[in-house]
Amino acid sequence: MKHFITAAFICAALPAVAQEKLSVALDWTPNTNHVGLYVAQSKGWFEDAGLDVDILPYTDTSSGTLVAAGVAEFGILSAVGFHSQRATGADMTVVMAVVQHETGRLVFNGDRTDIQRPADLDGKIYAGFGSAWEEALISTIIRNDGGAGTFDTVTLGTSAYEALANGRVDFTLEVSTWEGVNSVLLDRPQRAFRYADYGVPDQHTTFLGGNGSWLVENPDTARAFVQAAQRGYDFAANNPVAAADILIAETAGMMSNPALVRASMDALVDGGYLQDPGEAVGMIDGEMFANITGFLFEAGIMRGEDGRPLAQMPDVSAWYTNDYLVGEK
Repeated sequence: MKHFITAAFICAALPAVAQEKLSVALDWTPNTNHVGLYVAQSKGWFEDAGLDVDILPYTDTSSGTLVAAGVAEFGILSAVGFHSQRATGADMTVVMAVVQHETGRLVFNGDRTDIQRPADLDGKIYAGFGSAWEEALISTIIRNDGGAGTFDTVTLGTSAYEALANGRVDFTLEVSTWEGVNSVLLDRPQRAFRYADYGVPDQHTTFLGGNGSWLVENPDTARAFVQAAQRGYDFAANNPVAAADILIAETAGMMSNPALVRASMDALVDGGYLQDPGEAVGMIDGEMFANITGFLFEAGIMRGEDGRPLAQMPDVSAWYTNDYLVGEK
């Protein structure tokens, strides 16, 4: 299967339109979730596909907003952010799963003997990030362990991790392949609860998505871009050390901790987050996609253009496609 995929990438790298310009927006400052884009850029695979690709820096305007408005043709999108915006009618379609499984986890300091199970989190202080997803996620985890699902929240954003280490809060959420890796490098022992162990569906936590109207009007260019990006992520999945070095070099000093980048790449690959066995990199699992949508719908997180929770579970079959990817569909 791996030989087929590699050969297919070589055969598929055909120019769509000579030096067609397009842009891809990042969902955060550069990190290992973006590695495939930088690999493709560095190795000239976008150029080989006839594309002049601009990787836009992260700004206060979300990548989803930029894609839906047509400011960027593509963007790296968080799964929950995409679902929330798509529910309002945002003009976006997911074209590739960057991360195959849930990388998030609920974490607390490893020396906390009073926290042995999620139910022990009732009444404790959570350092949050200000999204409705967090409330639904954490209360579900606690209730499914027999607790009441009640806790106090202080919104701290990225300061949550220092607050946790200093004992000012009791628990928070983190990405195991980034903040979790960093906690090991900083010698801050943690313990964690996995969402899926307490009734929260697994999900592709990060997507590559495109502007829906643009995709319809530019199918060949879209396919050329997606397959070049897929080739970059395929390289990263099979060459994590080299991919980490490319990411560090291509971001021109923005990666202040090379050890974190390399350890994060190892975590992504060793954990099977970039590729499922026997599948091409980037494939979207329709059942997984529908299951997390159902969870978000039942939790009232998915709201329509009027700001009210959706009255009916949406048909998500047109929200994503594997058609631009190389490999089994």
